Order: sequence, then C-alpha cells, then structure tokens
Amino acid sequence: MIVTLIVICEVGFWVLLAAGLAARYLLRMPRTGLALLLCEPLLEVVLLVVTAVDLRNGADPSWKHGLAAVYIGYTVGHGHRTVKWLDGHAAHRLGGGPPPPKPPRHGMARARHEGAVWLGTLVGAVVATALLLIATWYVGDAGRTESLKGWILAAWRAVGIHGLIALSYAIWPKKPPQDPARERSAVAARDPEDVPDRPVRGPRKDEEQV
Repeated sequence: MIVTLIVICEVGFWVLLAAGLAARYLLRMPRTGLALLLCEPLLEVVLLVVTAVDLRNGADPSWKHGLAAVYIGYTVGHGHRTVKWLDGHAAHRLGGGPPPPKPPRHGMARARHEGAVWLGTLVGAVVATALLLIATWYVGDAGRTESLKGWILAAWRAVGIHGLIALSYAIWPKKPPQDPARERSAVAARDPEDVPDRPVRGPRKDEEQV
C-alpha cells in the first residue's frame, strides 16, 4: 500500500504541476494555477499521515516506510527548485516571457550552482532523518526499526557522494572553451613577437593590373 501511494503521489505531483502551469499560462488563470501548485505539498502530507497510520495499526517498519520518508525529504529539498525551473520554461514557451537563464557551466559560478543543488539534497536528508527518527521513537522497539536506521545511513551516504561531486567543481573549476582571437590578443599584449603569423594573402587582381 505504501509503495502504491508513493507512485500515486509522484504521478499526482506531475499532474498537478502540468495542470497548474496550463491554467496559469494557457488559460490565463494565474490564481487557479497558483492554487493547483500550492496543492503539491498536500500529497506529501497524505503520504506522511498514511505511513503513520500504517505503523500505528501494528505494521512492522520496513523498507517501504523508509522509502516514504526519503521520498518526502527529497520532495522538500528539490521540489521547489523543480517547480521554479519548469515555471520559467512554461512562462517562456506558453506565456511569451523571456527565456529563463541557463545555469552557469564554467568557473566558480558553476561551483556555486552545484553547491546550491547539494543544499537541496542536504535538506532532504535532514527531513528524512527527522521523520525516520520520529518513526523509530513512535514504534519504540529497537529490534523492529533496524531497516529504518538503514535508510538514515543511505540518505547521508547520498549527501556525502553528492557533496564530493559538488566540491570537485570548486577544486577543479571547469574552464570555458578558448577563443582563438582572444588568445592572440592576450599573447600580443604580453609579447608581440609571440603572436602566430597570419597567412599572407596574395595581391588582388586589380592590384596586379596596376
């Protein structure tokens, strides 16, 4: 039941998102579109309540309950960024607005962007850990909650791996592609003799006749 509800929540997330953006930009009903988008968190609330009721009714804590906590944490950490990104593209393609700015691809700007995305993963792990610890306390039986503790470790392992990837962009910033003309200008400013010789063109026909 929990896994089925997670699938329903995921499908519902995208259905509400598509309906909200369509109402906002195609039907020109911004308030209705905003109301639909604000219904997104209710899906996570429903999943949380159903999971708590399932545990209260005596269900043994399992990987399903851990997956539900991690899913809620991921949605909290990255859901807003996903909605904002899609809203920018919908405003451009459906509402005639300017194209949304693309994320930086090079240098420290790319490193800061990757760091911001990693913060979403960190927030998701914190939320998932809090929910799993509450579930562990709620059950009150250490022998029955080992699987929930395993999901806590998995969440923070994902934070560590993602953090190393984000940190690599700061340690080894990705350089933009070289511009040959700009490179020649930089070399000329340092030492004109080091500038590569340009190919010499022959005389034009009108010059030969003269």
